[in-house]
Parts: sequence; C-alpha cells; structure tokens
Amino acid sequence: MRSLQMVDTKTQYLKIKNELDAAVLAVLESSRFIGGTVLDDFAQNLATYIGVKYVVPCANGTDALQIALMALDLKPGDEVITPSFTYIATVEAAAILQLQPVFVEVDAKTFCMDADAIEKAITPKTKVIVPVHLYGQAADMERIMAISKKHNVYVIEDNAQAIGCDYTFSDGRVVKTGSIAHIGCTSFYPSKNLGAFGDGGAIFTNDDALVEKLKMIAAHGQSKKYYHDVVGCNSRLDTVQAAVLDIKLKYLDEYNAARIKAADYYDQAFRDHAGISIPYRAAYSNHVFHQYTILLNDAKGTGKSRDGLNQYLAGKDVPSMIYYPVPCHRQKMFDSFGGNSFNLPVTDWLSERVISLPIHTELDAEQQDFIISNVIDYINSN
Repeated sequence: MRSLQMVDTKTQYLKIKNELDAAVLAVLESSRFIGGTVLDDFAQNLATYIGVKYVVPCANGTDALQIALMALDLKPGDEVITPSFTYIATVEAAAILQLQPVFVEVDAKTFCMDADAIEKAITPKTKVIVPVHLYGQAADMERIMAISKKHNVYVIEDNAQAIGCDYTFSDGRVVKTGSIAHIGCTSFYPSKNLGAFGDGGAIFTNDDALVEKLKMIAAHGQSKKYYHDVVGCNSRLDTVQAAVLDIKLKYLDEYNAARIKAADYYDQAFRDHAGISIPYRAAYSNHVFHQYTILLNDAKGTGKSRDGLNQYLAGKDVPSMIYYPVPCHRQKMFDSFGGNSFNLPVTDWLSERVISLPIHTELDAEQQDFIISNVIDYINSN
C-alpha cells in the first residue's frame, strides 16, 4: 500500500507529468514570467469554465478576498457578515481593512452559513455578506442572494474550497459556485481541488465596472503604467503557475469526480456506525469534497471523542486534520473586533467534533479500506 497522505499532489503530478513539464518549460524558454498570453489564456479558459465574463488572477486566495472588498468602496467600521466556522483568511481580509466582522451561525448539517442567521444580523451598517462554500459544498446561495437584494448589500463568494461545484436553483438552473454573487474568490493553494505548484488565486465577476477596479487594485491601483488612480496592492499570479493551472483545469471535473467517488466509498462504510455522522449533501449542491469531514458525536453514547480518534489515527500512520479547532470569533486576533461577544453554539459544537479524513484524486480502495478499518476499530474499542 502506498503511504497515506491528506493530499497526494506528487502522484497527481506524475499522471500528467509530460503535459505539465512541457507547459512549464515553454514558460522558461519564453522568459515571460509575469503576464503574457499564457496568463491571459488561463484567465479566459477559467472564465469559460466558471461561467463568468471576467477572471482577474492574483497572488493567493486571501488577496482575492481583500481586493474584492477594496473594490466596493467600503469604509472602516462597515459591517461584513461572515461565518466564524471557516479558515481565518475569510475574516482576516475584512479585518485588514478595518471592517467590522459580524459572525453568524452555520447550519449544523451543511457547515455553511445559515441564511436565517444572516437575515437577523443585517443592520444599517451591513455592506457585504461573505458566504463560504465549506469543505466543497455550496452555501444556500439562492436564499443569500435574495437577502442581498432585499437589503441592497453586496455578496462575495469564498469559493476556495468548492471550485467546480454545481449549484442548482429552484427553477432548475445549474451554475458553478463562484459565479452567483457580485464577486467570487478562489485560491489555488496546492491542496485545493484545482491546485497550483505554489500560491495563487483569482477573482470572478460579471460586472463591467467592478472588473476594472479589481484589475487596478491588484496592480498598484494603476489605470495605465505609472498612473495610479486608487490605493491598491501588488498581487499577481505568475506565468508558471498560470501554465500549470491551465493544464490542470482540463482535468478538474475528473478530479472532482474522483473525490466524489472516494466520498461515496467512505459513506457506504460509515453510514450505519453509531457515533459517526457522515457529510450531509444538500439537494442544491453537488459536494466536490475538498475535505471529507465527519462528526464524532459522543452524545450518541459511544464515549468516543474527535480528539481521541485524531490521536488514535496518528498512532496508526493515518493522517487526519481538524478544520477548524478554534473558530474565528474565539481567535485572539479578533478580540479588538468583539469576537467573544458573539454567541455561536452550533459553531462551537462543530469545532469540538469535526475531523477530516484523507481525500484526494489519487486515493485508492486499499488505502481507504485501511483508513476505514482504523476509524471503525477506534469506534468499536472498549
């Protein structure tokens, strides 16, 4: 059996090594490391795939979120509604700009923003809602966009964990996550479903005016070279990464299908075991399983804890991860924003019980059987 990893980027690379090596070598031979047709082609191909008019590549997913917020002409103290049960970058991007994070509860089944909680959190100072498509499953975007329209606030999708995910509206229309809100953001961190060989990110929009601001902000606020109209930043996706991503984009649906197949295998094995709750799959979203995250609920009478399973698996050389052990509202960095004043019992409850098992495009049945048997052995042990 091959050694277990949370994400097997090397085996994925070896399967398309010739294509990737040729693409990188072409960039090296051209010596065009910033910008150029390779970057433009990737941006256009990604826009076509996502179903948006524009893609603005940038240096990483955190920059994508920050640039998106900067483009909306917000002022310090303006409120940004965000989940606390997410990676820190979602909220950090707002805090950097001295915006006020307003943490809301997540749905206990989907782990994504609870639309009812959003509605209750709206105030006259609310300017933006930032739903996170956590672990590869979409938030309830139809309801979120209805709330946005009702209260005239922007929505920025954090699509870093769900690129390629399909969202189905109640009228049967199917679109990609990242294309639904006013702005979508993603990350190309190597472990992502569409991962680069380093850092990278992108911003999506259909808005003709917004795209010009997004491009300017990402390039030092320039309207043209050496003419700076707004305060911006320096956030570029380099050409080598664009070349790699353009090749891997062709395989994204195949990669996501492999993740879903692996998740189905896990589901079948764990479905009937007391104490394990398998990932919920919402009817409106085809979960693309950036993470396969189970709940260990000791309230079911097993007496088995998430932390206990984490330690047990480590002793068997089975990797696992806890995303996220400390929710954002309880992080020290948000003390000055009143983080601890938010009462989020579902978020706290999940943070004590979730654990993610290995899932990636190269996971095979032998590896999964080994993982599954060790999880079940722990659950069944005295």
